[in-house]
Amino acid sequence: MFYNLARDDWGTKSVELERLSAEELLEWAFQTFQDGIAFASSFQAESSVLIDMAHRLRGSDFRVFTLDTGRLNQETYDCMDAIRQRYGVAVEVYFPDALKVQEMVRTHGLNLFYSSVELRKLCCAIRKVEPLNRALRDLKAWITGLRREQAVTRAAARKVELDKDHGGILKINPLIDWSYDQVWDYIREHNLPYNRLHDQSYPSIGCAPCTRAVKPGENLRAGRWWWEKPETKECGLHMRGAGEGI
Repeated sequence: MFYNLARDDWGTKSVELERLSAEELLEWAFQTFQDGIAFASSFQAESSVLIDMAHRLRGSDFRVFTLDTGRLNQETYDCMDAIRQRYGVAVEVYFPDALKVQEMVRTHGLNLFYSSVELRKLCCAIRKVEPLNRALRDLKAWITGLRREQAVTRAAARKVELDKDHGGILKINPLIDWSYDQVWDYIREHNLPYNRLHDQSYPSIGCAPCTRAVKPGENLRAGRWWWEKPETKECGLHMRGAGEGI
C-alpha cells in the first residue's frame, strides 16, 4: 500500500498528489484504500461538497461518520438527515463516553469551556477527540473538509498528510486549496443540501455554546471559541504539527 512507501519516496508522491483536483484525489483515495477509508463529517458546507463528489464517484458505497458531542445545533441534525435522504448513505454516529461527561460536568459545570483554554480543551477532548479516536481505530485513511483559508492553524496543511496522532494513517484533505467562494459556488451549482445555520452568518459551525454568528468583516472562524486567541482555536481533531506532508 502507498502509506508503506519508503520515506524517501513520499516527497515525490506528495508533489504528485498536490497537483490533483479534489475529485481526482477522492478517486485516488477510494481506489487506494477501498473500505479502509471514511469521511469525517461535521455537516458544514465542505461536508456537503465532499459527500456529493463521493456520491458521483461511488454511489452510496462510501463511509461517513460524525461526532455527536451532545451540544450540537438542531440545524446540524437536520442537515444530517437531509444528506441521508438525498444520497442514501448511512452515517455512523460516535458519542462521547457518558460517564466521562458526567464526571466532567459534576466537577467543572456545564459551561466549563468559558472558564479557561485548558477546560475548553478538556471538554473537546472528552466530547470530540476520544470519539474520533474510536472512529479512526480500524481505518487506513480519513477524509476531512479542511481548507487552508479557514484558520492560521491550518495554513500549512497539505492535501495528504501522515496523521501521527492516529497511528500514522493518512489524512486526506481534498478541499485544502479551495476558497470559501468555491465551496458555495459548488453548492449552488448542484443545489446541495446544507446546514441552514450558514444562512444566519455562521460560516463555521461547531457546538452550539461555542459558536456564534460572525459580524461583517470578521474572519470565517471568528465565531468559533470567540473568547480565545486565534492560535488556540482548535479542538484537538486537527492539531497543527500533528501531521506532516508525504
